[in-house]
Amino acid sequence: MKKLTVMLAVMLASMSILCACREMPQTEPAVEETVVTEEVSADEETTEVATDEQTEEVSDDTEVTADDAASDEKLVVVGEGEVQFVFEIVDGEGNVTKMAVNTDKKTVGEALVDNELVEGEDSEYGLYVKTVNGITADYDVDQTYWAFYIDGEYAATGVDQTDIVAGSTYSFKVEK
Repeated sequence: MKKLTVMLAVMLASMSILCACREMPQTEPAVEETVVTEEVSADEETTEVATDEQTEEVSDDTEVTADDAASDEKLVVVGEGEVQFVFEIVDGEGNVTKMAVNTDKKTVGEALVDNELVEGEDSEYGLYVKTVNGITADYDVDQTYWAFYIDGEYAATGVDQTDIVAGSTYSFKVEK
């Protein structure tokens, strides 16, 4: 049990460091201190580990999808508008960032460009996304690219040709 508590504390500390290094398009999130304590029998030591865990404050009227609410995950909310979807980013090392995007735009591409979450080049096939949330994947440089997914399935349309469906999850993942 003692090893499990220490491993949990190390994982939380690692996640905090990773989250702190990422730029988010919102203001700096509030930081709370969490103390993890393991109670053991009288003949064993008591272990206490403190970690700083980042939490993001979201107003009570913020909508999230059923899957996100079930996981008790609080998302940073970007944009303004009547329609909301979840935007997920998976970088080249597997780090996942999720946010809720509010918009009145028609397509996912319009909403993401409008909120400065993606950048790319226009091509004969539509927007070729090279940068997502400040992270660049460039096939010409390192044979990586941003793959676009809709509700976990590889997209059959480009990001700028995909109509927004409220409550859906749209993802970009770095792939080779």
